[in-house]
Amino acid sequence: MIDTRSFSEFKNGHVPGAVNVDLFQLHWFDTTKRGIKDFDRQTRLLLSNIGITKESNVVFYDNVSGISAARGVWLLLYFSYKKVCMLDGGFEKWKREGYPLETKSNPLKHSRFKGKPDSKIIANANEVRRAINKKKVVIVDARSREEYYGTEIRSARRGHIPSAINIDWARNIETSIFKSKEKLSKIYSKIPKNAQVITYCQGGYRGANAFLALKILGYKKVKMYLGSWGEWGNRLDLPVQQN
Repeated sequence: MIDTRSFSEFKNGHVPGAVNVDLFQLHWFDTTKRGIKDFDRQTRLLLSNIGITKESNVVFYDNVSGISAARGVWLLLYFSYKKVCMLDGGFEKWKREGYPLETKSNPLKHSRFKGKPDSKIIANANEVRRAINKKKVVIVDARSREEYYGTEIRSARRGHIPSAINIDWARNIETSIFKSKEKLSKIYSKIPKNAQVITYCQGGYRGANAFLALKILGYKKVKMYLGSWGEWGNRLDLPVQQN
């Protein structure tokens, strides 16, 4: 059990036996060939330090069915590790339903994590640039409406990737858990089931939540653009749209 919240939240109460890894501290804005190679190496080191082995059944959780836990699930899926899931509803639901809590810290146990990267669920900047306006590809911007239209600026440039559609990740959940398939399908109804979908946000966390929502709905071809707007919005060679 991996608690992806901040340590200050963790120390005030967590699921018994959980270890704390604040995944939201780990952003990655370089999806060049060298950048992805470094990302693979550093992420393997992180997963080894957590103590994940091929025998582990891994459960990530957040306060809700949130973005840090989603990033953890995506990370393991990216490394071809299938025995992974999210605690739906997160710590809020756990506490609300009266399950036991503890406040003591639990030690990390180092392992040698060797997962093999799966290129089918990750996109880099070059791939996203080629996907713009392609008929069989849908780019999903999981940020807020304000970020999408550029009234909230969090990079050198404002706006969004051309042809991307805006579906704020927060629409995926209610009362801390993922919405029903029926409700989610209405949110993503404009995306054909046979499309190649690429999700992104600012740093690959909200995009990971959108990735999971689409997988819940049975979409087969879903990738997350790891660098997201943190890379795209700061690279002057890449096109942007503001309306």
